[in-house]
Amino acid sequence: MALTLPAFGQEIPHDETTFTEYVAGQIRTQISDAPVVAQGPLTIKVGGLQANLDRIFAFCRQNTSGCPNEVAMYVKGVAETYRSQAAPISADAIRVVVRTSQYVQQVQNSLGADAPSLLPTPFVDGLVLLPVLDTPTTFRLLSSKDLKTLSLSEPEAQQLALRNLRTALGLKPLMEVAKVARSGQIGSIVGDSLNPSRLALFDTWAPLAQAQGGKLIVAAPATDAVFYVGDDAPIAIDALRTLARNVMARAPHALSDILLRWTPTGWEIVR
Repeated sequence: MALTLPAFGQEIPHDETTFTEYVAGQIRTQISDAPVVAQGPLTIKVGGLQANLDRIFAFCRQNTSGCPNEVAMYVKGVAETYRSQAAPISADAIRVVVRTSQYVQQVQNSLGADAPSLLPTPFVDGLVLLPVLDTPTTFRLLSSKDLKTLSLSEPEAQQLALRNLRTALGLKPLMEVAKVARSGQIGSIVGDSLNPSRLALFDTWAPLAQAQGGKLIVAAPATDAVFYVGDDAPIAIDALRTLARNVMARAPHALSDILLRWTPTGWEIVR
C-alpha cells in the first residue's frame, strides 16, 4: 500500500497552496469513498477527518530529497487513520502514547465543538498520556465516545492502556533495546512508535539509571525516538538538548524538546 517515488510523477510544489492541493490529490488516490477537500493552505478535510500539513510542509522545505518518501508515508497514515475510524475497538489493542498538551488541544479544536472529548492524563508539565487504539499501521486516539462502547470509565481506560503497554513492551525489555551511555555518549532507542510510550512505565527505566550510576536524562523529540545520557554535567545536558531540537526540526512527526531526569520517585523536568 505504500506509495513509491514514481507514483508521484511530478516535482512536489514548494508553496503552501499548491503543496496542499498536491497532497490532497495523493490522498484521493488512496481514499475513494469520502470527499477529500483542500480547505485552505496546509489544511485538508477527509470526510470528517481534518489533516494538517504544517509539519510535513516544514520538513519538505528543509529536506527536499527526503520529501517524496515522507509525503508518501503521511498520505498512507491519513488513509489508515480514516479507515480506522470505523474499525471495531478491541480492548487488547489499547495502548498509551506520549504527546504534548498543545498537540491534544490542536486535535480537539480541529474536531469541532460537538466532537467527543479526547482522554489526556497529565504526565509532566507540557506532556500528557493518551490512550489510543493500536492498529498495524497507525494509532487512533480514543475518545469519550469509545468509553461508552468499551463500558469503561476514563480511569479504567487509562489503566487498561498502561497494562497493555507493559505487556507489549515486555516482549522487548528496555535493557534489551537500550545500551548504557558512557561519558560523552548519547544513547538512543529509535524506530518504534511505542518508544516514547516507555516513559510512561517509569519503573522500567530503573535498571538503566542504575547501570549509569544513578544518572539518566532523556528526551523524546520524535514520536518514534528517545535519546538519553548517563551524565548530568551541563555540557552533557546541553548536547542532549541540542540534539533533541535538531531532531525535532527535521522529523516529520516531532514530539517535544523537554528533558526529563530520572529520580527514584519519578521523572523531573530539566530546566
